[in-house]
This record gives sequence, C-alpha cells and structure tokens, in this order.
Amino acid sequence: MAIKENIEILKKRITDAAARAGRRPEEITIVAVAKTFPAEKILEAAKSGIKIIGENRVQEAKEKFAQLGNIVEWHMIGHLQTNKVKDALKIFKLIHSLDSVKLAREIERRAEKPVDCLIEVNTSKEPSKFGISPDELFQFYDNIKQFKKINILGLMTIGPGWAIQDPEASRPCFKILRELRDELAQACDQPFPILSMGMTSDFEIAIEEGSNMIRVGTAIFGTRDYKCLSRT
Repeated sequence: MAIKENIEILKKRITDAAARAGRRPEEITIVAVAKTFPAEKILEAAKSGIKIIGENRVQEAKEKFAQLGNIVEWHMIGHLQTNKVKDALKIFKLIHSLDSVKLAREIERRAEKPVDCLIEVNTSKEPSKFGISPDELFQFYDNIKQFKKINILGLMTIGPGWAIQDPEASRPCFKILRELRDELAQACDQPFPILSMGMTSDFEIAIEEGSNMIRVGTAIFGTRDYKCLSRT
C-alpha cells in the first residue's frame, strides 16, 4: 500500500482513538519514524502531509538531512550518545531522549541557543531500555534545571517490548507517564505540554491515555529492512 494511503488510514485511527478519549484529533502530532527508510520515502511522506520525521541514529539522519534539508522537521527519538551531540544539534528540532545529566551537560556545552528536549522515562522498567526511572524524575529535573540551554517541553516513554503482541500492556506505562508529567507540572508551575508516547503497535492506547505526540513508522512506511542499519 502507498504511503499516502497508509497516512490516511493512520489519521482515521487517530480520529477514532481521540473520539474514544473525548479528545480532538488535532491535538495529536504525528512523528513519522524513518529508521532504515531512504530519503525518497521521506519525501513521499512529506508530499502526503507528514511534517515531522523521527530518526533513531544521528549518522543515518545526517545522511538524509544532507539530501532533504528542512523540508520536514527532524526529531531525535533514539538514544543520543554524547559524542553525537555536535552533529545532532545541527539537525534536530526536538530531542525526545534526554536521559542523563552527562548528556544534558554536553548539550549545554555544545548548543548555541536553547534546545527543546523531552525527558525519557523508562516506565516499563525494562533493563534493556534507556531512560531514567520514574522514581528519579524529580531529582533528575532538579539536576538539569541549572542548564540554561536545556528547554524541557515534556516527557517521553516507550511501552514494554511485548506490547507488539499485546498493545494493552502499554497502558500502565502511559498512565504512569501522564501522571508523572502532571505531578511535575504542578510542582514546577510549568505546563510541560508534550507527552511523547505510542508507536505503531500501541499509539491508540497512548492517545486514550493522553499522548499528544506519537512516533509511528511501520504504519506509514511499511515493514523495515533492518539490514540497512549495518551501514550506520
């Protein structure tokens, strides 16, 4: 199926999920995850209305950015290594995966202006996942608020690995993130407006639990060829 048709189906599913939650579909921002997909697929998606592309790896994004530039807004959604910060700051409008003081310090050192970031929280508590523990969020925020070039806009999380087979498994993780955001916002008297949660397998659950930014790849671009990652 063509990317344009996939996007139309995705938007219908977003509309239905938003209706179940008593929300407006316009509240939901789509980040099209282009990991392993070539620049021409991103261009096709952009022509079909996609405005934001999410990438997991800086090197892969760098290659595509060189071809496409700012025809879309670029978001870093994967783990960001400190040695990649310099290049990342040239590409990405929003970093979804701030997960350490070390990374925040490097962004502060490299950035020429404030950088929009989300704090990644490991709400599933899986050892294989990046992100800070939910119990560490308030202390982590206290530790990074000293940095003048880190602009925290909200939180991000990923559902458990088995959510691919059982999307409902992500619901507790998404509920935890929403509650953490609300508690942090109240404590700091700041809105922290972005909740980045939900992927192809579980974005409808995420919308029902308050997500306003979903990271969807397969539902837009189709099945990935992971052999492409060997180049990056």
